[in-house]
Amino acid sequence: MSWLKSAIRRYPIVAITVVVGVAGLGLALTGNVLIAQWVISGFALIVAAMQAWSMMRRLLRGQFGLDVLAVIAIVSTVVVGEFWASIIIVLMISGGEALEDYAAGRAERDLRSLLDRVPLQAHRYTASGGIEDVPVDLVAVGDRLLLRPSEIVPVDAVLESPETSLDESTLTGESLPVDKVRGDQLWSGAINGPGAVDIRATAVASASQYQLIVKLVAEASASRAPMVRLADRYSIPFTVIALVIGGIAWAISGDPVRFAEVLVVATPCPLLLAAPISFMAGMSRSSKTGVVVKGAWALEQLAVARTVAFDKTGTLTKGVPEVVALHPEPGFGPDFGRDELLGIVASAEQYSSHVLAAALRQAAADRGIPLREASRAGEVATHGVEATIDGREVIVGKPGFVADRATGVQRRSLASGEAAVYVAVDGRFAGTVVLRDELREEAPETLERLRRSGIRRFVLLTGDVEQTARPIAEQLGIDDVHAECLPQDKVDLVRSATPRPVIMVGDGVNDAPVLAVAGVGIALGARGSTAASESADVVILVDDVSRVADAVEIGRRTVHIALQSIWLGIAISVGLMLAAAFGWLPAVIGAALQEVVDLITILNALRALLPGSTPGPRKTTVRRPASDALV
Repeated sequence: MSWLKSAIRRYPIVAITVVVGVAGLGLALTGNVLIAQWVISGFALIVAAMQAWSMMRRLLRGQFGLDVLAVIAIVSTVVVGEFWASIIIVLMISGGEALEDYAAGRAERDLRSLLDRVPLQAHRYTASGGIEDVPVDLVAVGDRLLLRPSEIVPVDAVLESPETSLDESTLTGESLPVDKVRGDQLWSGAINGPGAVDIRATAVASASQYQLIVKLVAEASASRAPMVRLADRYSIPFTVIALVIGGIAWAISGDPVRFAEVLVVATPCPLLLAAPISFMAGMSRSSKTGVVVKGAWALEQLAVARTVAFDKTGTLTKGVPEVVALHPEPGFGPDFGRDELLGIVASAEQYSSHVLAAALRQAAADRGIPLREASRAGEVATHGVEATIDGREVIVGKPGFVADRATGVQRRSLASGEAAVYVAVDGRFAGTVVLRDELREEAPETLERLRRSGIRRFVLLTGDVEQTARPIAEQLGIDDVHAECLPQDKVDLVRSATPRPVIMVGDGVNDAPVLAVAGVGIALGARGSTAASESADVVILVDDVSRVADAVEIGRRTVHIALQSIWLGIAISVGLMLAAAFGWLPAVIGAALQEVVDLITILNALRALLPGSTPGPRKTTVRRPASDALV
């Protein structure tokens, strides 16, 4: 019976209403109907006074709500002697909070289930080879850990054992186990398979994937949607309609009871419940697909967005470019060959955080070319790197950046999807390194789904040069391309973009400012930067850009269901009001029917938990230009 005690403490008005109702029924059955009427009427008027006080406080803040109908309904039923109807209205209003709590709890269950699985301990190897259990917050980068069967990966790590299998459903929404081999990345929050394995930490707990998800979920569950009080938009016309119907019924019939009967079925609980329940359900649904929506208001923006701007590298492309050609400048020197070119470029790119820098360093490592230390190095954001290596001044980056600092720079003709890094040494052009970053396989289908969802304009914003960005855009049918953008350029372009609202999708550190200013910022957080994830309104937890379309579809479905539930409540209430106006609905029955309307509204709002009925995306074939071949 502990649940009953807890419910009584949490909802005392509901409990008192039930007690008063039972006591009144007992009095009536023993012949004390007048005493029962006074007890129930007095209690109902007290509740009406409390509602009126709450209503006045809202009015002083400039907010007109539907509370006025509840107050009028209670008072009118008491005045005309329909005291049984008044106690049912009080139960309906006070029980509305409990119903909302239950429904919101049902919708939020999946969203908050992450919080119950936060790793607390890790099994760390000691210097002597033993194992000690330590709080997960004490695990440092580089620590070697033991992961036992069916345990949760405590921090982001790499696998050191030959192989294992992981359940990543909490992170990605995919139910099938994922096989991992030595050297593969393991995300915190995944569940180990049947065998014990060794792992090595690559991030501290606070910066690990699962803990970041928990933080996002906490922000999401604490948010309030602009549409939580969406019904207030309809409060004035709905109140006027109810009063007009009630007044006409009273005037024609000459019976004030008819007015009370109309107002009884005009109580606003269905309208007040619809939006918050729908939004919590939509947020829960999105979390199941690997998409964390930080605020319910973001779902509303996703539903009405008409423009989507994309970053290119790592968002529409795979973000893992490979070196496909090395072109040392013929006249630079007889000893300056391909390996020397790649070695000096990779050495300079040690001091860059750009995705191309990682590809260049990897290419050098694959060829066994050692990297050299620089006596001086500095990165010019989105342009390139300046470094002094072995006493030589090395400039690596975009053609314009290198041309401003060196002579003889020749732009190279590139095939579709290729990018070139230009190199100068001691003020002379030294050659180019050509890389290719392939289009994501799911990108064309994603844009097609977004078009079907109502997106009218697509924009590509990238720091890459035009000749690299344009072929990618053409393959996706994007006409609006802005190349060689600095972070501030992206911010300005998104701020001025129309039609609005504007969704911005990105994954890098340089995308953080534009994600923050967009109508909805969506970060691909699976391997993107923490800065981008923190600036965004929506974070995609898997390396799959198609989840952008999922987020938009869920937003549209959620808002549709919220509005549908509100209009359903209005339609049923108006129908009941008309029935009451003709005298077909006694006050007591009308009050009871309102509980049924509450239930219908809640069940309809909870449909946002379920997958949408949107038709599946059509298959889109990507036709690559004939020149798109490996060099």
